[in-house]
Amino acid sequence: MKSANRRGIAAWCLYDWADSSFNTVIGTFVFSVYFARGIYGDETQGAAVWGYAMAVAGFCIALSAPVLGAVADRAGPRKPWIVAFMLATVTASALLWFARPEPSYVEWALVLAVIGTVAHALGGVFYNAMLPDVAQPRMTGRISGWAWGLGYVGGLGSLAVCLLLLVLPNPPLFGLDAETAQPIRATTLVVAAWFLIFALPMLLLTPDRPSERLGTGGAVRAGLSQLGQSLKALPRNVPLLRFLIASALYRDGLATLFAVGGLYAAGTFGMSFEQILIFAIGLNVTAAAGAAGFAAVNDRVGSKPTVLVGLAGLILVGLPLLFVTHWTVFIALALVLGLFVGPTQSASRVLLTKLAVRAEMTETFGLYAMTGKAISFLGPLGFATFTDVFDSQRAGMSIVLVLWGIGLLLLLLVREPSAQAASQVGEKS
Repeated sequence: MKSANRRGIAAWCLYDWADSSFNTVIGTFVFSVYFARGIYGDETQGAAVWGYAMAVAGFCIALSAPVLGAVADRAGPRKPWIVAFMLATVTASALLWFARPEPSYVEWALVLAVIGTVAHALGGVFYNAMLPDVAQPRMTGRISGWAWGLGYVGGLGSLAVCLLLLVLPNPPLFGLDAETAQPIRATTLVVAAWFLIFALPMLLLTPDRPSERLGTGGAVRAGLSQLGQSLKALPRNVPLLRFLIASALYRDGLATLFAVGGLYAAGTFGMSFEQILIFAIGLNVTAAAGAAGFAAVNDRVGSKPTVLVGLAGLILVGLPLLFVTHWTVFIALALVLGLFVGPTQSASRVLLTKLAVRAEMTETFGLYAMTGKAISFLGPLGFATFTDVFDSQRAGMSIVLVLWGIGLLLLLLVREPSAQAASQVGEKS
């Protein structure tokens, strides 16, 4: 199929704006903190329990993502899958509104958080796999970077709405009851509406692959057969195999940062919800600037160097973050850290498209999700274990730097194909 026009590209990028609200508000900065502080009632132990729940979600994603990706590659269109998982994410987010600040709602909150996380990640597999069809090869780096930057701006926008309309007003607006944490719980409704509304342009304006006319049963059989062949052939594609292993480690470090970063800031520095949201808004600004600023660099110098620079920056800034004791210094360094988060994620997505066969793109992104989630227990488990043993969330966060460092060293062994070679690989079927 032909690449999308400008309107279709812009609509595809806007989906990043739409779905970023889930990770930003529910996964990292607001609901996870509310769960530990308000529902569970113990910030340190609540953070550990939240981490274990995210590990369960990762296991579910690891099992299902490559299978669904392989089937989708044979069925053709990706939008039906995206719609299904988007609706599941929206529903789970909206139902979190009912999670009252009482221990009896721990299971309710965790089950819905796991469902939402799994659906959100699986929808991302199909969305990411559209990139080579949306953009021409010479523009994939820039478009991926623009989309990721727009995603951070979308996260910023959803946080701002939550802060200005729900968290700051005293007394609360809309008749919400502060005693039962309704202003905080209502942030999940903002996420549901935000995702649903801003995903529509991509669903309506961005072109999709035509149907392969295999039918559901035929697509499942063909997809599973292709997945088996791909797994057997994976050891022969050394660059892709090495990248999947390296990226699994450093992406687990990033995922751990997103999963417990808000909990760490709140527990270590005693931040209020207002301070956490203001901090989160600033972090999204720098992350968006980093993703957009490195977008052209990605196309000029290559995806691998861009990821390496991003990881090096994360490590160099992250190390002193473990030792600072004043919250203003912590915030300043964290904002600098944000500059390297976006480029690392965006360039990784582009590098995978260069290493993958175009006809198996969704399946490869499924493997990408699988390898990332297959070890996703390492970061949360390391955080929880180190926090328990040393009675310090600072010690727990050190696992993030370890994962980034090992991932960087392994990535040095990956050979990035030239633009011409990547184009030839992408056309194989």
